[in-house]
Amino acid sequence: MAETEVLELEQKVRVQKPKWLRVKLPTGESYRNVRKIVDEHKLHTICESGNCPNMGECWGAGTATFMILGNICTRSCGFCAVNTGRPEAVDEFEPGRVARSVKLMGVKHCVITSVDRDDLPDGGSGIWVQTVRAIRHQSPSTTLETLIPDFAGNWSNLQAIIDVAPEIVSHNLETVRRLTKAVRIQAKYDRSLEVLRRLKKGGMRTKSGVMLGLGESEKEVLETMDDLRAVNVDILTLGQYLQPTRKHLPVEDFITPEQFAFYKEVGLEKGFRYVESGPLVRSSYHAEKHMF
Repeated sequence: MAETEVLELEQKVRVQKPKWLRVKLPTGESYRNVRKIVDEHKLHTICESGNCPNMGECWGAGTATFMILGNICTRSCGFCAVNTGRPEAVDEFEPGRVARSVKLMGVKHCVITSVDRDDLPDGGSGIWVQTVRAIRHQSPSTTLETLIPDFAGNWSNLQAIIDVAPEIVSHNLETVRRLTKAVRIQAKYDRSLEVLRRLKKGGMRTKSGVMLGLGESEKEVLETMDDLRAVNVDILTLGQYLQPTRKHLPVEDFITPEQFAFYKEVGLEKGFRYVESGPLVRSSYHAEKHMF
């Protein structure tokens, strides 16, 4: 067998999905209802744009994670399926449409995220604030989790989020320190930790997520947990990285359910209030359970 054929065979074996990564196809009346509302109100969801494997389960339960500020990101992270390019102009009516949809769905706990908008002076924080206020106005009993970007280290833009005080504020570290430059090209590991530190100092309940399977070691995962606890992060999510397209970073390892269970146990021992750890876990997976 030629050397190139051996390498191709090794690659196929290395990235073959194990049985525990089987995903159910989206079905059911609740799923169709969410699908209808999202389409009618011209909304973006990270469920779709990010190729989330849990879309069927979450939409079937009548929940969704809304993505604001359009669906084109100014950054080009090596793991993310969201389109990169020049975003369209900010839609001033978007906060109202999102709030109306939350009310129609009867959402009890709403998760909102966004693309990075480094093209905007405020990084999009103004639309973030308007969206939170609009949801609270139309659905005052709905609790909110905001999965925010780093605002390129502009702390006044971050303060706008703190001032509007969502029940949970999440910012994902995404990977270990060594891999950050390759995985999150325009982001910085320490800047993300500073975001989380400032959020906690501002009185927020904080959350962060890390993808596994990009070539990190167990020691690096545990060190990342320590870094997150050093800035008093409350909630941690750990999930398996899945390559969205051939243009994105390849999967280096498939982490076993047993290893995920180990990380959950260690995370709780380290002081996280809640650890969601499993192959199909994503940032907003079971988010409603994180309201402790």
